[in-house]
Amino acid sequence: MSSSTPVVVGRGPVSLADVVRVARHGAPVIVPTDALERVAETRRVIDGLASDPHPHYGVSTGFGALATTFIAPERRLQLQASLIRSHAAGTGPEVEREVVRGLQLLRLQTLASGRTGVRPTVVETYAALLNAGITPVVREYGSLGCSGDLAPLAHIALATMGEGDVRDAQGTLVPAADALAAAAIAPLTLVEKEGLALINGTDGMLGMLALALHDLDTLLLTADVAAAMSIESQLGTDAVFAADLMALRPQAGQSISAAHLRALLADSPMVASHKGPEDGRVQDAYSLRCSPQVHGAARDTVAHAETIALRELSSVIDNPVITLDGRIESNGNFHGAPVAAVLDFLAISVADVASVSERRTDRALDPARSHGLPPFLAAEVGVDSGLMIAQYAAAGIVSELKRLAVPASVDSIPSSAMQEDHVSMGWAAARKLRRAIDGLSRVLAIEILTAARALDLRAPLEAGAATGAVRDLVRTVAAGPGPDHYLSPDMEAVTALVQSGQVARIAKEHMHE
Repeated sequence: MSSSTPVVVGRGPVSLADVVRVARHGAPVIVPTDALERVAETRRVIDGLASDPHPHYGVSTGFGALATTFIAPERRLQLQASLIRSHAAGTGPEVEREVVRGLQLLRLQTLASGRTGVRPTVVETYAALLNAGITPVVREYGSLGCSGDLAPLAHIALATMGEGDVRDAQGTLVPAADALAAAAIAPLTLVEKEGLALINGTDGMLGMLALALHDLDTLLLTADVAAAMSIESQLGTDAVFAADLMALRPQAGQSISAAHLRALLADSPMVASHKGPEDGRVQDAYSLRCSPQVHGAARDTVAHAETIALRELSSVIDNPVITLDGRIESNGNFHGAPVAAVLDFLAISVADVASVSERRTDRALDPARSHGLPPFLAAEVGVDSGLMIAQYAAAGIVSELKRLAVPASVDSIPSSAMQEDHVSMGWAAARKLRRAIDGLSRVLAIEILTAARALDLRAPLEAGAATGAVRDLVRTVAAGPGPDHYLSPDMEAVTALVQSGQVARIAKEHMHE
């Protein structure tokens, strides 16, 4: 779907693809009239409670550890503004534009559900900021992932009040008041309950999970492509990926990866060249032979994480929340544990896929294990170092990915005077997963760069259609075998091909059906 096609918010959950289109590609949003009418209807419940002398959390009381403090009606506007200003307490570098836009969209979805008690103007303002390309400045640290992503969401809310800093549609840092004025958006003055409704949610960690799932879908196919190129260029066999062998262990992800490897290698003259009893090897090393098992385990992890993400996209996260029968109830649905756990699970799988990729790269560079390739794929051994240090880079990234695989969700630091005494650290889990995915793309790029050179060095043997097409794509940005040259630009250029999805696309176009 085109990035110019609007995403409808307020008629059921947005999809994972919708999150990517709005967050990454700037798709506009629309909140239909019926959703705004539902929002207005729920707001009338809050207006009724606001005049009740009996205290109601978030309507006529303080927040968190101050939940038992009654706030007089004339002080409640200040209460809402103070909540946002005090909670907009992030620090550190700015997070990426796509992360903030995902945060904005997912909070808008909850507001448009009609279960939070905000006024229609709040919903319309959130949609207007997204459509104007106004991106509030949200900082790296501040969320413990328990009462939602409080600090990041407060920075969004602060901008709608015309306070704090934002990036405009061109990416220029400007005061929020100026950006709103330029877009003809009136700043919000928050009333009862609205401050809480704007900051209680798992939107930051969920948005980053949606983006990660999108990226991993491409990267796991790319990992299969990289493995096929390594297996082929290292004169490995495709026989171990046979469908009947996979059926003996019916793991879904493993079967998908094995099918990809069969399709990628099916027509390879290089693989065919050493089939038969004259090939004295009994079996390939694990990093070649077990590629579908490792990649498949990651695929199954992604499938589980997607299940959790889809449930979360169907959720209304707020505290207190307005029930369908009009009650206002406190709850614990803002706790990020379900999302945090799968974010950590994905980081483990990312580290594992990168680890096996680096091992395949290392085999290609070692003449004792590469079956006839020159040391480090160098042009003049001794004078040239070839791709020796490219493998060092991959090894260094893999080492970091192992550290990033340590779960954040098992940690908890009590806060709010022990009222919030167990937290999920889901935001932190999402942040480290983003770094891990970037690392995986670079490790795969190094394997593809290495395997492309190894395929060239096997001439006159020819690569298969799909692996050969990827090798040819690599050649558009990186030189083939020859004397040593400045290698870093080649690595960056191939990484760009991986991250843009071009490697996966060109392989898919040429895979044997």
